[in-house]
Amino acid sequence: MKMTFSRTKFLISISTSGLFLAGTSCIQPEKSLELPNILWITSEDNSPFLGCYGDSFATTPNLDMLASEGYLYTHAYANAPVCAPARNTIITGVYANSGGNQNMRSQYPHSESVVMYPEFLKSIGYFCTNNSKTDYNTNFSDSLWNELGTSAHYKNRKNDQPFFAVFNSTISHESSIHKYTPTENLIHVPSEVKLPPYHPDTPEMRHDWAQYYDKITEMDAWVGNIIKDLEESGEAENTIIFYYGDHGGVLGRSKRFVYESGTRVPFIVSIPEKYKHLRPAKKVGTKIDRIISFVDLAPTLLSITGIDIPEFMQGSAFLGNQKTEDPDYAYMFRGRMDERIDMVRAVRDKKFRYIRNYLPYRIYGQHIEYLWRAPNVGSWEKAFLNGECNEIQSRFWNTKPVEELYDTENDPWEVNNLAGNPDYTEVLERMRKANNNWILEIKDAGFFPESEIGRISETEAMYDYMRSGKVNLEKIVEAAEISTMARAEDLELLLGYTDDENTAIRYWGVTGLLILGENARQAMPELKALLSDPSGDVVCLASEALYNLGEKDLARKGLISVLSNKNEFARVTALNTIDFIGDDSKEIKDAVLDVLKNYSDANRNSYDIRMTWWLMEKWGIKQD
Repeated sequence: MKMTFSRTKFLISISTSGLFLAGTSCIQPEKSLELPNILWITSEDNSPFLGCYGDSFATTPNLDMLASEGYLYTHAYANAPVCAPARNTIITGVYANSGGNQNMRSQYPHSESVVMYPEFLKSIGYFCTNNSKTDYNTNFSDSLWNELGTSAHYKNRKNDQPFFAVFNSTISHESSIHKYTPTENLIHVPSEVKLPPYHPDTPEMRHDWAQYYDKITEMDAWVGNIIKDLEESGEAENTIIFYYGDHGGVLGRSKRFVYESGTRVPFIVSIPEKYKHLRPAKKVGTKIDRIISFVDLAPTLLSITGIDIPEFMQGSAFLGNQKTEDPDYAYMFRGRMDERIDMVRAVRDKKFRYIRNYLPYRIYGQHIEYLWRAPNVGSWEKAFLNGECNEIQSRFWNTKPVEELYDTENDPWEVNNLAGNPDYTEVLERMRKANNNWILEIKDAGFFPESEIGRISETEAMYDYMRSGKVNLEKIVEAAEISTMARAEDLELLLGYTDDENTAIRYWGVTGLLILGENARQAMPELKALLSDPSGDVVCLASEALYNLGEKDLARKGLISVLSNKNEFARVTALNTIDFIGDDSKEIKDAVLDVLKNYSDANRNSYDIRMTWWLMEKWGIKQD
């Protein structure tokens, strides 16, 4: 490939055989073209709390100006409501749950057949810099970026070389409300905060909301400086600017949850006159209602730069010569969040949000050490325990329905679940079908328990395993659907699942028995037999079901056996189960303390240790 630099053009000549990257064809048009610079400005943990999105409480003059000179997307979504799985989706153009990377900071290897987007851009001469966030939830090469770190900058490129540059701010990250700012020092006044209906009116809640809005204002000023630097560099007329938040946040029931508050993000694109053919509308300042999500970012980059979008990418380009028709839906997922296990999928069209809870027997508000560092969450929990929350505010502390459906136009805070309303049966069935079709199309690896993902990943990337012909995903998903909606008449079917050779099917079968509760009493012999299952996750579910049926001694033995499992996430499952059944027997306490002894070199980044510390706190045991 021959490259010639000129002052304003980057000319590329491609041989007839094309350019190949890791077995994927990336063919440029034969004619010379001028490649735009691309500047990505990203901020962490913020929903569209900006003036340009109609938030009158926000103070965001720089982003408001950017929107007036560009295009504001009204339906932009993070596919995951937390950073690492969301960023995995961005960097690959593949849904993280398609490759087994949906669980927070799980670090399972990615497939060699999935090429990260900077490699494509570098192959046609872009100088790619990242200042300085990675957090891709998987392994990546040190050579992925030309420059990575706090000193990485497009100014360090060769003369007239096109650049792709990422600048990421942590100013609005949830940690920004961990440290208390005195009320008299706040710009935004707590008493003027308009609380969402699911939040109780506590001083801590109001203060955290006001302090968070201050951080949004601070972040906006940072964005202004990035844009000012670009203008002073003389490259503004050659540069397409993207701004977006990496997911929603950060007050309770936003980040980590697949509601609007956790997944809808601000998203603004500014395209200079030179590249007006790429603009989504003729008039700048136009609001664009196309549904976009993070899985679309990588293919859109390739579309803008003229690179053929490879088949493995699962999103759709929303700009450029490969722009597609507007999609009907955006899809979202939730896996394990730090030390707490959950599994949720969601579908969003322009009006409705459908949510499918695959662990409905767990409450929304599972205690997460990092989340509870913010005063507002503890104050909410205290208000609930004191009986000071109304019905809407209390739901967070209760188990989940299997399905949720919200009219987001008329119910923007998503508190009126329409899933049981017969007037919305057609909508429910349509979006349920969309969810199932998506799961099968992308080969969702999240239907395997995480300890099984870890086992498989020791020899094969989960993405490859799901496409190897070894997996009957339709059967696994069917077992999950039936088991999570289990009825007494499904008992024989569930027992059949628990006898299957596939770990995932056994996992969902015993999930159904757990959900059946007393209606599974006649399955006691099968539940006892499952205590010897090779999967720690299956043993934990069987133990919980037995515990609830009164077989506490047997259940303890099952859980204690998993606490010595070599897989961290099998141990995390056991510790979660111990927490939820509320067992504080001496046998259990001793076994939990042994986790600390056996993994004494671990720290707070080990999720089994976080769970152990939490249980010790509940039991009043001081940490050494």
